[in-house]
Amino acid sequence: MWRFSGRRGLCAVQRLSCGVHHRVWREKSDQACERALQYKVGEKIHGFTVNQVTPVPELFLTAVKLSHDNTGARYLHLAREDKNNLFSVQFRTTPMDSTGVPHVLEHTVLCGSQKYPCRDPFFKMLNRSLSTFMNAMTASDYTIYPFSTQNPKDFQNLLSVYLDATFFPCLRELDFWQEGWRLEHENPRDPQTPLIFKGVVFNEMKGAFTDNERIFSQHLQNKLLPDHTYSVVSGGDPLCIPELTWEQLKQFHATHYHPSNARFFTYGNFQLEGHLKQIHEEALSKFQRLEQSTAVPAQPHWDKPREFHITCGPDSLATETAKQTTVSVSFLLPDITDTFEAFTLSLLSSLLIAGPNSPFYKALIESGLGTDFSPDVGKGFEDDRIEALLHKIEIQTKHQSASFGLTLTSYIASCWNHDGDPVELLQIGSQLTRFRKCLKENPKFLQEKVEQYFKNNQHKLTLSMKPDDKYYEKQTQMETEKLEEKVNSLSPADKQQIYEKGLELQTQQSKHQDASCLPALKVSDIEPSMPFTKLDIGLAAGDIPVQYCPQPTNGMVYFRAFSSLNTLPEDLRPIVPLFCSVLTKLGCGILNYREQAQQIELKTGGMSVTPHVLPDDSQLDTYEQGVLFSSLCLERNLPDMMHLWSEIFNNPCFEEEEHFKVLVKMTAQELSNGISDSGHLYAALRASKTLTPSGDLQETFSGMDQVKVMKRIAEMSDIKPILRKLPRIKKYLLNCDNMRCSVNATPQQMPQAEKEVENFLRNVGRSKKERKPVRPHIVEKPTPSGPSGAAHVSGSQIVRKLVTDPTFKPCQMKTHFVLPFPVNYIGECVRTVPYADPDHASLKILARLMTAKFLHTEIREKGGAYGGGAKLTHSGIFTLYSYRDPNSIETLQSFGKAVDWAKSGKFTQQDIDEAKLSVFSTVDSPVAPSDKGMDHFLYGLSDEMKQAYREQLFAVNHDKLTSVSHKYLGIGKSTHGLAILGPENSKIAKDPSWIIK
Repeated sequence: MWRFSGRRGLCAVQRLSCGVHHRVWREKSDQACERALQYKVGEKIHGFTVNQVTPVPELFLTAVKLSHDNTGARYLHLAREDKNNLFSVQFRTTPMDSTGVPHVLEHTVLCGSQKYPCRDPFFKMLNRSLSTFMNAMTASDYTIYPFSTQNPKDFQNLLSVYLDATFFPCLRELDFWQEGWRLEHENPRDPQTPLIFKGVVFNEMKGAFTDNERIFSQHLQNKLLPDHTYSVVSGGDPLCIPELTWEQLKQFHATHYHPSNARFFTYGNFQLEGHLKQIHEEALSKFQRLEQSTAVPAQPHWDKPREFHITCGPDSLATETAKQTTVSVSFLLPDITDTFEAFTLSLLSSLLIAGPNSPFYKALIESGLGTDFSPDVGKGFEDDRIEALLHKIEIQTKHQSASFGLTLTSYIASCWNHDGDPVELLQIGSQLTRFRKCLKENPKFLQEKVEQYFKNNQHKLTLSMKPDDKYYEKQTQMETEKLEEKVNSLSPADKQQIYEKGLELQTQQSKHQDASCLPALKVSDIEPSMPFTKLDIGLAAGDIPVQYCPQPTNGMVYFRAFSSLNTLPEDLRPIVPLFCSVLTKLGCGILNYREQAQQIELKTGGMSVTPHVLPDDSQLDTYEQGVLFSSLCLERNLPDMMHLWSEIFNNPCFEEEEHFKVLVKMTAQELSNGISDSGHLYAALRASKTLTPSGDLQETFSGMDQVKVMKRIAEMSDIKPILRKLPRIKKYLLNCDNMRCSVNATPQQMPQAEKEVENFLRNVGRSKKERKPVRPHIVEKPTPSGPSGAAHVSGSQIVRKLVTDPTFKPCQMKTHFVLPFPVNYIGECVRTVPYADPDHASLKILARLMTAKFLHTEIREKGGAYGGGAKLTHSGIFTLYSYRDPNSIETLQSFGKAVDWAKSGKFTQQDIDEAKLSVFSTVDSPVAPSDKGMDHFLYGLSDEMKQAYREQLFAVNHDKLTSVSHKYLGIGKSTHGLAILGPENSKIAKDPSWIIK
């Protein structure tokens, strides 16, 4: 997986990086930290020496830094009372061309190793483990291999596979062909068909560069830092990837994937000694120190600013093609290893560009012009804005997520990669203290930084990008020329060899794989029962249910309210997502939108409003529609946060027409930009649109329909008619008529939370007259309660008002969205059964089985798509999909073959067990304290229902799997829907059963 990051110099356009995603997990016991504090500097453990032991109390962890005696490999262990343990190994990878060698290598090392020579051990381990995360990422100057799991045996298994893959890979030529690039006949079995480029990375990067934001940021880095590794595309430029040879790949591995160039990271509550012993014995003891340096020299500073202009593809879904120019002004800042300067500049970047109160926003976004932006150094920054930013950091260090280890390894990667001190980077408390001290001693501290790094900095790049209508045509032409050049240089013997290699690769891909050499957990290693979450349902302001979930939240309070859309007139539905998006951004009560943004930043960790379509667990044609209001704050700010919600509900401001226009354009642009990354999700939403009543609403709220609606609104010359609809939506939505609330906080905080929620609900009030639901069929459904239904829930019941449609008839629809992409995103959806039906569990396992044992081989390995598989949603829609796929009709045929394979029952008990492990790794993935109880609050699912489902998953067997394959997936059994997002397609265009958009 290629991720664009890892710059050496900090750019002024970067977002706040210090703790942006910091999440924290704190339990009553701190045994892991206390154990780590016992290590002594100089202590020798399994070939390693302890160099530093540092408590980091603000993140509730202890950092232990070590180095490996023989090889010099660096090691950082963060001990923390968190059972979701993480490992990563990172190599500094500094390519000097755009063939994508580090990216192709990242893919190829995962295709088999000395100890585990079977093909694709990485993907096979996804089904032999209970991992909560497994991946590999190539950044601009490092490649990192992380995994996480809650099971100690699983940790050892995965560590063994990762160590062998990275240090002792097979790097077979056929794997390089499959993952990197190859010349192959369009039909590998027919030498008369033309030769074309194929390969997973080749297609991944073709897909990546359909995203104009990526094109821009890649050029920005290449041109701002032009003198070394940052001047190339680490992921690979599709026009350069075919220059990479197998020999170059092996050479790059030998020089870069060596312990002397490695940084090991572990996190969590497992014992450090075990990790060190295994890493030393299985990998590091087999190497000696290598002196070759991969260090990146400092970029020489320019003596005068530079300007560049580039082009990109037109965005057919963006608004006003004439206004699609992107411009940036970037500066080279000091080295990323100077942690305090980097911290200060991150804060300064946020003050300059983030939110409606920033000078950048006022000068550029609101003016509607791309005017030159030069911050007025004289004014300085208001204290409240600085306080709001520091408050944000406080929240980020207290807020907890389930994947904190992954957040930390990503956070320290760039700095550590260049020999910066990762522990210093984590000591956010001391950086904040130092920052406040600098401000106190020198009130002009920040203005001087602006002067130094922006106003007087000659290393300044102005980059502009405009769409070119012929951009994709030109790219295709260059690829065709590259292909012709390659093909014309081939002798008849070369061509014969390519044909034979193509057949050999197909044979390899189709061969049954013996994965018995790989370690695996057993189904018996899965916990038979799940832990239950205690909930209490109270009634506030008379009869409004409020769910209280006491959790160790580190002094944070999480509030949510769900309000029904049942009475909303149909004509207002398409703009509900826009209403939600702007509601907290237009001002409220006596606050204008700037003051409101300031208060939200000063008093909360964010306030969001999102439309939701929630499925029923027992009926496919029944669903709940509504809007979810979510926010979080420090305990001390709860009254202020609830007051903000009261003002937003009672007195929202819908008068700011100019600011509304800005928000509309930003929303439309964000939607359009997101398609190339999430095309498979858009395809699945469209394919399921006509399969259930809720499908149509999902497409209206979140699908291509919504993208088109927002494009239309953003292009309106007079936006008043839309603005006038917002107060109408408010009338139906922002009241207590059909509402429920939830609070997650510490037990000590609950009495105050109860009081504040009561006040909020009494303030909000109700509609003066009772409104009738727009859809006639409403079903009242209480959440389970009592000893048999939900013993973990005490107090009252939540009654959900669901919409049902007894006359609904599902129908098939096939849609092709023609987009200027060189790759396809494909979705085929099948209507099956709801969550509570015993067949749902069988279909869930079947989806995983089809992905691992059939679709992965057909779509990724043979077809060259970046990804593909099958999944089953909670709502009973079975989806087959592909992502960044060079094929279209062939992939739909592969979906058909996958169904035939499932019906034939050509899978073993081992295959079924592996699919169960993979499904349970998702079912049992850790849940953050802020999200506990949400399944009950939103979906009405009790822990007893989830335990029953768990037992159904355990009970799935061969007969049940073949039975559900026949019952639901075969042609004519259930209604199917199809959708493709991608380039023009002559076969589809000739088929009248397809709707072309």
